[in-house]
Amino acid sequence: MLRSLVGGMFMGLANLVPGISGGTMLLAVGVYPQFIGGVAEVSTLRFRPQVVLMLGCVVAAAGLAIVGFAGLIGALLDSYQWAMYCVFIGLTLGGVPILWGTLRPLDGVVIAGAAVGILLMALLAFADPEGVGGDGGRSVSAYAVLMVAGFSGGATMILPGMSGAYVLLVLGQYRVIVDAVATAADAARAVDIELALEVLHVLVPVGIGVVIGVVGVSNLVKLLLARYERATLGVLLGLLLGAVIGLWPFTDPVIPQIGDVVRGTQLLTAEMVAEVEARHYARVAVAPSAVQLGVGFLLVTAGFAVSSGISRLGK
Repeated sequence: MLRSLVGGMFMGLANLVPGISGGTMLLAVGVYPQFIGGVAEVSTLRFRPQVVLMLGCVVAAAGLAIVGFAGLIGALLDSYQWAMYCVFIGLTLGGVPILWGTLRPLDGVVIAGAAVGILLMALLAFADPEGVGGDGGRSVSAYAVLMVAGFSGGATMILPGMSGAYVLLVLGQYRVIVDAVATAADAARAVDIELALEVLHVLVPVGIGVVIGVVGVSNLVKLLLARYERATLGVLLGLLLGAVIGLWPFTDPVIPQIGDVVRGTQLLTAEMVAEVEARHYARVAVAPSAVQLGVGFLLVTAGFAVSSGISRLGK
């Protein structure tokens, strides 16, 4: 179960960062098919001890990683984004050798599936991440938006190459949900029941949506793997390879100006511009320095070695 624990930890860390895929991390460490099959099996009310233990390890490790490393990952991304993204690229690509070996010899079906996966990731990488939607209010429409956001985030969270957090960002619900989770964590540490109840109107509909999304997609992927195994694995390989498209690590922040739209809100005054946190600035790709290229290569290599090594555990 070591791979399940490590995979869950990586999945939790990945889900802290828009653009990083939790499903990719599970695929990279070699537990993705077991996780998908396990969720699908449990959803039919079959509870084999081995399957329940595996799912418990993944979920528990992911939850602990989110709670324990949210602050650290956020600080590192704020201060060393290019270095962190180099590590993420290595961790993502580390799962390719195992999947590649499973698919050899390559044929037209696999190549076509991989091309579809890469194309999907390219489209997502160049999508416009401007938020739309509700603000976490208490109206019926706000609850509906939160449930749809939870469903979309849960469904994409377990697809390799697809970032649940990124989808929440596109839907304009990322900060609403992250703030609610942070408040709930603070309430738990302070044993403040009243504070915890204040965010249930966000967490409950999101949680329902996440469960429906995870269960639905898990059953779909299990069905596709059973009927069209090579084509489905080809798409997964493409998602894995294409995931790095949106992770170009060398970027510079673009300071917003009056009139710009940031996270779905138009900045109308200098005060509104000043209130935008640096982590929400748009970024543009730049050419790296020689030092950045050298260090970046070492970080990618280190991430690749860690991920590929973990994916071989128990082989």
